[in-house]
Amino acid sequence: MAVDAVGTTTSTAKTTTNNSADSASASASLDYESFLKLLIAQMQNQDPTDPMDASEQISQLATFSQVEQTIQTNSNLETLITGNALTNASNYIGKTITSADEKTTGVIESVRVYSDTMVATTTDGDEIPITVGVRVGEPPAADPDPDTDTDTETSDT
Repeated sequence: MAVDAVGTTTSTAKTTTNNSADSASASASLDYESFLKLLIAQMQNQDPTDPMDASEQISQLATFSQVEQTIQTNSNLETLITGNALTNASNYIGKTITSADEKTTGVIESVRVYSDTMVATTTDGDEIPITVGVRVGEPPAADPDPDTDTDTETSDT
């Protein structure tokens, strides 16, 4: 009976103090509460003449704690990657983009960020996924005097 009360108290404490990790640990196949239930069942059903070694129990708890920390680290890393993708997307606006097949070119007006890619929308309304092979660069400099043609040479002869 005392073991059940400890399991309930631990579950309640986890719920109230660790809300930020709940979303990350939800994707794990074994959460803290399930681990405690499994450990309690293992203790209740062990052979009384050959009980589990205390160091083995501590090792199991330490391993589970490491798994929880890894899940939280992964969640934090995903947040950082998303923030980095948004920063990169804002840096593309105003630049010239050419699709990988070189059929579509334009100046980037906006960028949508998805979990696995970014899609640039040009000022002409074309959408170009930002993937391998896409070229992004500075827009061509505007010709200061459109009446002069720099490509043709004139001679005064």
